[in-house]
Amino acid sequence: MNKGSQPTDGGHLLLSADDAQAIRDSDPIATRYIRAFLGADEFLNNTPRFCLWLADMTDADLAASPELQRRTQAVKAMRLASPKVPTQKLAAVPHLFGEIRQPAGNYLLVPSVSSERRSFVPIGYIDSQVIVSNLAFAVPNATLYHFGTLTSTMHNAWMRAVCGRLESRYRYSNTIVYNNYPWPTPSPAQQAAIETAAQTVLDARAQHADKSLAWLYDPDNLRKNKSLQAAHDAVDEAVDDAYGYDKSNDDTSRVAYLFDLYEKLALAPMLEPAQGSTPDKKPRQTSTRKPIKSPKEISLV
Repeated sequence: MNKGSQPTDGGHLLLSADDAQAIRDSDPIATRYIRAFLGADEFLNNTPRFCLWLADMTDADLAASPELQRRTQAVKAMRLASPKVPTQKLAAVPHLFGEIRQPAGNYLLVPSVSSERRSFVPIGYIDSQVIVSNLAFAVPNATLYHFGTLTSTMHNAWMRAVCGRLESRYRYSNTIVYNNYPWPTPSPAQQAAIETAAQTVLDARAQHADKSLAWLYDPDNLRKNKSLQAAHDAVDEAVDDAYGYDKSNDDTSRVAYLFDLYEKLALAPMLEPAQGSTPDKKPRQTSTRKPIKSPKEISLV
């Protein structure tokens, strides 16, 4: 999981819906470089926003496009005026975002901030042509298994326990939340069950394609949406089974279980014998007396 791309552009490479339409009406060359641009807010609320993604811009296109010239010159001026040396250096490439982390293929988007009222942080699959901003995270090559596990109550309980906060809202982190999350080790059948249940979530959402994720996952609306709630219940059942979890459904019990699993996973490398080492040999029995049988030894692995 990586944070999305950060413009550091003074807003000159970013476009509102009106800005994008104005360019489409006036500059066919610049139009070819317009991409949808998603951060947490745009993703959750279906807010249209765009950017000029100029990673593949040619010198000929730049020379022929007044819009591209104007905007790249403005980015260069902004970066040169910055008191930060790294930003000043970026003035040499004013057509590029300051930090580029766009996945090469389709990806799973996780918003960096989500309302504390929601039971689930809404996540979803995004086409690679859509640029993910630094206000969201991307999981490249994510399968339905990853989607199902990350959208489960188990993962969301972990998120609520360890994430940061922006005001009262949840602030997701790829380091603290995602990287430290103790994933299950499912059997092939359990993984398939998670994938099947995950698809039902996507199918239930598709029945309300005109609604935003913010609307769908508002607690009042989710309770009324029987198909989406049932789909999430199926995901939880499949994920809990993969964990072997059969305790209470409350966050406290789930988080306690996950921290116990995390501790075991963290200690496991310390308990493994060093590579190439051999156990100490027992001294050879030299007595002619028949040795007394000892209890079976227990080895820590």
